Amino acid sequence: MDSIDRKILLELQEDSTLSLAEVSERVCLSPTPCWNRIKRLEGQGYISKRVALINAEKVGLGVSVFVHIKTQHHSSDWLKIFSDTVNSFPEVAECYRMSGEYDYLLRVVTKDIQSFDRFYKKLVNSVDGLCDVTSSFAMEQMKYTTALPL
Repeated sequence: MDSIDRKILLELQEDSTLSLAEVSERVCLSPTPCWNRIKRLEGQGYISKRVALINAEKVGLGVSVFVHIKTQHHSSDWLKIFSDTVNSFPEVAECYRMSGEYDYLLRVVTKDIQSFDRFYKKLVNSVDGLCDVTSSFAMEQMKYTTALPL
């Protein structure tokens, strides 16, 4: 990847709806070489998908909850069950296996506290071996970006 590829990625991660002509003009390439670079970046996995980012509050999902989880189990079989279960919940926007005090961190989006409570009860009743589940409600989103600092 060279500096032009980085410029292409910067432009696309800021606005993936840019036309090919707009991207190529911004990175000082003609359209065909620019298109070839974009296709190569997609093929090599640098661009994993192009999506629309939805305003969570506008669609009634304005509550973000960070859920820290400790478990007694660390086998690959248990991890598969946990992963499949977490992936089955549409409320889970992100899930990370962590180092440190907690084993997993989830970011959950819901419409209100009652919705989160229903999610919480389903989660803890769906997976054996969760020994500590701690939730923190986000009071204010001070920064959010999907753009990587290339």
